[in-house]
Amino acid sequence: MTEQPELAYLSWLDAAARIRDRSLTSVAYTTALLERIRAHDHALSAFVTLDADAALASAADADAAIARSAPLGPLHGVPYALKDIIDFSGLATTAHSRILADNVATEDAEVTKKLRAAGGIMLGKLSTHEFAIGGPCFDLPWPPARNPWDTRMFPGGSSSGSGAAVAAGFVPLALGSDTGGSVRNPASMCGLVGIKPTYGRVSRRGVVPLSFSLDNVGPLTRTVRENAASLSLIAGYDALDPGSAKQAVPDYLSGIDMGVSGLRIGVIRHFYQRDLEASADVTDAIETGVDSLKRMGASVGNANTAPLAEFAACNRIILLSEAFAIHKKWFQDRPGDYGEVTRQRLLAGAFFSGPEYVQALRTRERLAKQLDALFDEFDILVTASSMEPPFPMDDAQQVERYYPRQARTPFNVTGHPALVVPAGYNDDGLPLSVQLIGRYFDEATLYRAAYAYEAAHDWTERHPPLA
Repeated sequence: MTEQPELAYLSWLDAAARIRDRSLTSVAYTTALLERIRAHDHALSAFVTLDADAALASAADADAAIARSAPLGPLHGVPYALKDIIDFSGLATTAHSRILADNVATEDAEVTKKLRAAGGIMLGKLSTHEFAIGGPCFDLPWPPARNPWDTRMFPGGSSSGSGAAVAAGFVPLALGSDTGGSVRNPASMCGLVGIKPTYGRVSRRGVVPLSFSLDNVGPLTRTVRENAASLSLIAGYDALDPGSAKQAVPDYLSGIDMGVSGLRIGVIRHFYQRDLEASADVTDAIETGVDSLKRMGASVGNANTAPLAEFAACNRIILLSEAFAIHKKWFQDRPGDYGEVTRQRLLAGAFFSGPEYVQALRTRERLAKQLDALFDEFDILVTASSMEPPFPMDDAQQVERYYPRQARTPFNVTGHPALVVPAGYNDDGLPLSVQLIGRYFDEATLYRAAYAYEAAHDWTERHPPLA
């Protein structure tokens, strides 16, 4: 079959509308995406498992339902894929690790149930850093995912396959997880929209845990509207997830086109100008984006909070302490089955004491209150996501140097919603990004500002130059 790039980069909202009005069949759409995956994923390694036959069967069922005028929901007939730490009944959830290579899920994760109920077509499981922490690793049964904009470059992590798959036009929607920035990092590196919702907004039940008190699940898409609609599908209270919040879920598309006039925006410049000095192209992209919002009617001021290093230390102690507690038994019984990078990162959690963990929890509460106080003055905060554009992933020293240069972990620590959107491209044609942060459970205002910002530019019209 000849590739159909117009289908590869079709918004899932438009695809769903065309499937409902029968101008496009789910089988044709699914087939086109599968053909694209087969043509290009050998260079990207985005998928760990491609469930093509089941996807085509589900697509045929979706078309039959349309013929009966019985669509299931907003995602009816539209393909999606899952980071391979999220359970899909009947498929292995490997977490990209030898330890879980034969771990076949017996039921769906809660977010998977919601996507099924909305009528989505599951294409397969996507590459991740091992257990969402160790990567990129080159000593595992599956290779690490690569960046579609330049396969020499890091695609972000740990939801690396999710970012690569959406950017490459393999799927219009993928789910990832975010414990220290793992949805927002691939969004930054791959030129996508990715959100870490408010802590507790989306259920983590059926997702391999990394850190119980920091884990989140969020969608990656190519546009803001798709992301907003995706969050509407997966958000909601889950009584069986102890971290789930009993909060009503709005229609995030309602009011998304209201513009930014009157919004008060605080820019946390010290994160990327003083605490860590971002590359010039990243800084210029952020400042250009802030000027754009100001021209559209938002008021802009400087916002100040604790230094990045304090947030990073707090996140590190909590994340690694909880991760080591989760992995302690496997670590004792099967240490050689972890990749070397994973083993090194997890082992650090064994050396934090109980008092250090308790103090980190107390620090977290203080930092959350301090950051939350900024919303007395501002409606939205803006800062960097990554301090660097995509960098070479085969150079281990460069990865270790650049990976920590980011401003995402503060919002895992505080629990506020944080949204990454594209902010242009550097001279090498690699994506740049900006990060927007909102009040607890006010993802709607983030989407409103991001949509206005996106509409003022044509960045979503550019796609990776796949060979």
